[in-house]
Amino acid sequence: MPHRAPRLLLLDTASLYFRAFFGVPDSMRAPDGTPVNAVRGLMDFVTRLVGEYEPTHLACCWDDDWRPQWRVDLLPTYKAHRVVEVREADPDVEEVPDPLELQVPVIREVLAAWGLPVVGAPEHEADDVIGTLATGAGMPVDVVTGDRDLFQLVDDAAQVRVLYTARGVGRHERVTEDVVREKYGVRADQYADFATLRGDASDGLPGVKGAGDKTAATLLGRFGDIAGIRAAAADPASDMAPGVRAKVAAASDYLDVAPQVVAVVRDLPVRDVDLRIPGSTFDADAAAALTERWDLGTSAERLTAALLALD
Repeated sequence: MPHRAPRLLLLDTASLYFRAFFGVPDSMRAPDGTPVNAVRGLMDFVTRLVGEYEPTHLACCWDDDWRPQWRVDLLPTYKAHRVVEVREADPDVEEVPDPLELQVPVIREVLAAWGLPVVGAPEHEADDVIGTLATGAGMPVDVVTGDRDLFQLVDDAAQVRVLYTARGVGRHERVTEDVVREKYGVRADQYADFATLRGDASDGLPGVKGAGDKTAATLLGRFGDIAGIRAAAADPASDMAPGVRAKVAAASDYLDVAPQVVAVVRDLPVRDVDLRIPGSTFDADAAAALTERWDLGTSAERLTAALLALD
């Protein structure tokens, strides 16, 4: 195998296994009847991505905390609609279909056996791990996700792009700075402010009332960032329209906290993990045992072949 140029592949793991769960028939089951559609689907996604991009480094980024308390403290509506129950002694529980919940521990075992590094951080989401590993990586970075929030990481100069899976892993879109600008009319480094202004119901971000995509993009184009927009709204001499000025003023409390909630963290202590693949942690015996127990079949064969092809 010729020498491969360094390339880091960062997986938004939950985004991928959710997509696998809903996209692969649940008739795919282990001998004991346990569904393994998310397990096998994720393995097939990794196989496809590794084969197409031939990374030298890879991280399966993990939500150690899918709804960090520090973000909720700042903005109580953050992901509030996803909470299905709160137990006295337990943290909030995200709504995960039971058949998928059963598969998450199997997914962890599979990733470990095949030597695919899993990286999480206490009190932080996978997005924050991705943000940290993508920043200053010193090599081209591909972020695989179905979450538009991570468009804020796109940086042509640093060779960071997003492989956006909204239409499926097999039909993913390579998001660069030009793509962000064409889609939303803002620079990639303005995307977090853009998302803050327009809001996002799926994350419980109310946004600035009456500020949709067009208004958010126009304001950022004129005033640069949220700080500039708020300064203009507070300045009687600025030429901001009275209606927009009133909307920004009315959202003052929200704008005090939302930017910190939306911005991914980029300085977590997770850089000491060895992300090289294929790694020395590949455990052929464990992989064989898992393949037999969960009937992983051709998914296991293809993943093994794809990783060995990188050696």
